[in-house]
Amino acid sequence: MSIRAAFFAIAASLALSAASSASAADVAAGKAKATEVCQACHGANGNSESADFPKIAGQHADYLAKTLRDYKSGLRKNAIMAGFAQALTKQDIENLAAFYGAQPAVVWAKH
Repeated sequence: MSIRAAFFAIAASLALSAASSASAADVAAGKAKATEVCQACHGANGNSESADFPKIAGQHADYLAKTLRDYKSGLRKNAIMAGFAQALTKQDIENLAAFYGAQPAVVWAKH
């Protein structure tokens, strides 16, 4: 590999690293947004006590982020979730996904 190619490879790697850290998810900001927007239905930590609302704690963050983006774009249909998702920024979505993804899932079994 030439010196020029090595330089460009290093520069590209640094640019990608800076871009990913600039938009890194903030779990604390996700918790604040969850308290403001999501808690009433999904519970404080994503483990809703109502069968009417899904438990989202412990889901993969990338799945949660995609789901919120899909509600926002209309690709996934639910009038209530679409309304909430419309108000979220890209950073809000990443933060919420990181927060709920970091929460422990609670599984209840009916006997």
